[in-house]
Amino acid sequence: MKNPAAALCHLKRSDPILRRLIARVGPLRLHREQSRNQFGTLAEAIIHQQLALKAARTISRRFQQLYAPGRGRLPRPAELQRTPLRKLRAVGLSRQKISYLRDLARRTARSQLRLGRYARMTDEQIIDNLIQVKGIGRWTAEMFLIFCLDRPDVLPVDDLGLQYAIKEAYGLRKLPSAERIRKLAEPWRPYRSIATWYLWRARRATLGVK
Repeated sequence: MKNPAAALCHLKRSDPILRRLIARVGPLRLHREQSRNQFGTLAEAIIHQQLALKAARTISRRFQQLYAPGRGRLPRPAELQRTPLRKLRAVGLSRQKISYLRDLARRTARSQLRLGRYARMTDEQIIDNLIQVKGIGRWTAEMFLIFCLDRPDVLPVDDLGLQYAIKEAYGLRKLPSAERIRKLAEPWRPYRSIATWYLWRARRATLGVK
């Protein structure tokens, strides 16, 4: 995140509720994850879909052991394409997720995914490019923008955690619609990713989750 001080200053000035949340949560710790391996990050995102965190981590660890026994690492597209189905099934991956991972590898190998060019593309262009892949929807693409590409102004309106966090922080009677979230978040521009992160962290603190 470039110039976090400016982002926090803007958010605290534009929204008194966020100002209180920022004071409660503390320093911004929104860092890139695996930014040097965008393909691997997307593969991990597919593996984690619709699984409890513990189960997803176990499968991911076994998956990485296929490519570097003992220490583990995420594969390159060609390596994943060559991996036999039986080995992928043995680490706990469903047939559906294997099909998603192979589609990701195939599209990356054919340069249909423009991974090396994302720095020159807008958020919406990247989302449109990513959702070509089976198993990658808008929410997964938005998480990729926030946590891998360090994009500062992403607003994942369909994220249930964000919806609950806004409901609690702003004292709403029901979960906010996408339209209401966009309207509420308008003053946060161009730092909606950072505001989202603080709302997530505040909700996790309320739930007692570290």
